[in-house]
Amino acid sequence: MSIQNQFELESMKAVGAIVRIALDTMEARVTPGITTWDLNEIGADVLEAHGARSAPQLLYGFPAEVCISVNEEIVHGIPSDRVIQAGDLVKLDIVAEKNGFMADAAITVVVGPADDERYALVDCAKRAFYKAMSVVRAGNRVNHIGRAVEREVTRSGYSVVEDLSGHGVGRAIHEEPTVPNVYSLLHRKKLSQGLVIAVEPMIAMGSGAVYEAEDGWTICTQDHSLTAHFEHTVMVTKGQPVLLTA
Repeated sequence: MSIQNQFELESMKAVGAIVRIALDTMEARVTPGITTWDLNEIGADVLEAHGARSAPQLLYGFPAEVCISVNEEIVHGIPSDRVIQAGDLVKLDIVAEKNGFMADAAITVVVGPADDERYALVDCAKRAFYKAMSVVRAGNRVNHIGRAVEREVTRSGYSVVEDLSGHGVGRAIHEEPTVPNVYSLLHRKKLSQGLVIAVEPMIAMGSGAVYEAEDGWTICTQDHSLTAHFEHTVMVTKGQPVLLTA
C-alpha cells in the first residue's frame, strides 16, 4: 500500500507495534526444550490480547498463527510438537492484521549454546537488511534493494535465497511491488513516498536452492544448509525509511 494520510500511518504503526511485541515476547521464550507449538501459542496470545489476528491464517488458511521455521527451513514452517534444541536457528515470522491493516516482520533466534558460524549467519542477514535501508529512498529503484542485499551476503560468503522475495504489504500480505534480494533488471519500479514494503533478506550457508516440503507450506534448502531470515515492514520516505515494526 501507499500511505496517504495520518490515519493510515497511525494504523500501520499500531499493527506494526503489535507484531514487535509478539516477536519480542516469543524470542524471550526460545530455549531448549520448548516446542514450536508452545511458541506459536505465546505469539497467538499476544495478538489476541491486542485485538489483532494472524493474517496468514485469516487470508490463506495457514494452520497456525505464526510461521516458525527451524534450521534448513527458511519460511512458512508449521508449528508442531518439535522440541527446540541447543544450536537451532529458529525463524519467527509474524504477519498481524488489525482493522484491515497488516504488518510483517521476522527474526532468527540462535538457541545457545551454539557455534560462532551460526551467529555469523544471523548477523549477516541483519547487516544485509540495514545495507538495504541505506537505499530505501523515494526515487530509488526496487532493484537497488536487491543489489545492496546481494552484495553484503555474497561478500560475507553466503548465498541469497533467490526464489523468495520481499513484497508490498498493508491492506494484504502480498502486494506490489515484489522486492527481490538480488539485483534484477526486471524490478526497476521507482520507490515512492509513503510506499510500504516488507524487506526481508533470506540467506543460506549453502547454495540457496529451495524445495517445498510435503506439508505444502514449509520452504527448505535443497542441500539442508542452515538459513537465516530478517524482516521489517518499512515505509518509504525521501529520507530515512520508517521501520513500522521496529
